[in-house]
This record gives sequence, C-alpha cells and structure tokens, in this order.
Amino acid sequence: MEKKELRIIYMGTPDFAVESLRCLVEGGYNIVGVVTMPDKPANRGHKLQQSPVKQYAVEHGLHVMQPERLKDEAFIEELRSLHADLQIVVAFRMLPEVVWAMPRLGTFNLHASLLPQYRGAAPINWAVINGETRTGITTFFLKHEIDTGEVIQQVEIPISDTDNVGTVHDRLMKLGGDLVVETVDRILTGTVKSIPQEDIAVTGELKPAPKIFKETCRINWNQPTKRVYNFVRGLSPYPGAWTEMEQQGAEPLVIKIFETSKLTNDPKCAPGTLQTDNRHFIHIATQDGWIDVKSLQLPNKKRLTVEELLRGYHFTAENIICR
Repeated sequence: MEKKELRIIYMGTPDFAVESLRCLVEGGYNIVGVVTMPDKPANRGHKLQQSPVKQYAVEHGLHVMQPERLKDEAFIEELRSLHADLQIVVAFRMLPEVVWAMPRLGTFNLHASLLPQYRGAAPINWAVINGETRTGITTFFLKHEIDTGEVIQQVEIPISDTDNVGTVHDRLMKLGGDLVVETVDRILTGTVKSIPQEDIAVTGELKPAPKIFKETCRINWNQPTKRVYNFVRGLSPYPGAWTEMEQQGAEPLVIKIFETSKLTNDPKCAPGTLQTDNRHFIHIATQDGWIDVKSLQLPNKKRLTVEELLRGYHFTAENIICR
C-alpha cells in the first residue's frame, strides 16, 4: 500500500500535537479526519477559541471532528464512515476501546517520555521537576490501561541543568513529528517489532507524571536548593511555580517565579525568608542555601526580570516570608 492510500485519522489538541500533524500533511500522507477538543471560551470576552490542532486542520482543509463525548454514537458512526486504516494520538484524551480498536492497523500514541517511565498527563514537567538528565519520546500501540501498550520506537535526548520545561517541550515536539512519520512508515511496510513495556529494562522505580493543578505548583522552600531550582524550571514557562509572599502590614502577594539560579552559602535563617537590596537581587532561603530569583511576575502584571521589577517596586517591610 502507498502512503497516499493509507487512510489516517489524527487526534490531538495543543501545540505539541501540531508538529506531528504538519509532518504528516507535508509528507503527503492521507489524513481523512482530525479529532480535537471542542472550542472553549477564552479570556475576558469569552470568545470561543479553537485548539491549535483545529486551527492547523482548518487552514489545510482537513475534515475536523470535535466530540464532547468520545462514546457518542453519532461520533462513533462518523469515525466508522471514514474507514481509517490507522489512528494516531498525540496529546489528546483517553480513548474508549470502541475508538482505539476500530482501525485495522490499530491506534498508536506519541508520548513525551521514555516509557514505561512517566506515564501520565505531564511527563515533561515531572522529568524536569525530578532533576532527570535524560528523557525522550515513545510511540506505542494503545490498549486498555493508559500509557501501557507495546512500544514501537523511542528517541532519547539529554536534559541539561539550564533547561526548563519549555525548551525540553520544543525539542521533543520537533523530534516527535519525525518519529510519528517514521512509525507510520514502519507500520505501512510491516516492519514494526513492538516490545511489551514489561520487557524494557528500568533503573530504579517507575515514576508517574500526574496532571498538574494550581496547588501542585506551590513552592515548598523547606527543601534543598537544587530541588527548589528544579521545581521552578519544571514549571516554567507554564503553568509557573508560585509562592505567597507575606510582608508585615500588607496583604499577602502571590508571585510566580520563572527563572532562578542556585546559591550555596548558608542561609542562617528560616526557609522562605526573602532578602533584597531593592536594586539588583532577590534571594529566598531554602533548607541549605538560597535561590537567586531571576524573573518573576506579580499579580495582574507581566513577567519581569528582578532588576526591571525593582525599578518600580520596593520591598519596605522586614522579615518578608515566602510560603
């Protein structure tokens, strides 16, 4: 079968999923349908916003489906009517069996970790938060339990100490597009030799990658400096690590912190203590040192470097504590 004859349904929502779809479209593959999330109200005007995948699909004249429920009978019938040979899932929802088992060649997923490590919704964030020095991408066939199907291919990349989740995301997104195309070609030529995840050697325990909520992003200063540093970069630029700053005589302020460096000198004060010269630096004490804050954001303000912030904002109280 030629690639133009292979009927593919693609499923995805965010920017991460656009790159793989673009590679398929530009590679001349036959995308007969694109499934993405329904449009959602955004910003103060509540204007409906299309997902990045939908925007790309509409621009390229692809057939778009946006079911509220993946078990909806009308949606299932529409899928069947497209007679797909293969389905590809990148950063989408958990599929019911009636959907993933439909194509004759199966359904495969692109996941942003080296499975079986970091199964779950936020694998890139948790890899950086946990201070990993490597991660990667995996294509695997779907089955009942989430992120547990047989592995088709993997690509590994290093994580440097200066990476944040944004830089790792962008590298994996680019590699993911190439890997999706390579995986399709292997399926097309019948050269896939998938491996059960149980047969993949793993060093240490399996680490999960659960969905991240607002409270997940709160910084615990009573930890070693390196862990706080990794936590901040594992949530930067999105959704952003935050802390509540308490100043005597003022309302607590929730500040987001996006970039830091590590200082190793003994804090000699309680974790969370903030010190500043109101000109060039903001330091916050940890369990065994200091975090040197490089960029941050006050409520309803834009992200600024510390020096930009201190040109217009001065800390006047003593004993400022971040919790």
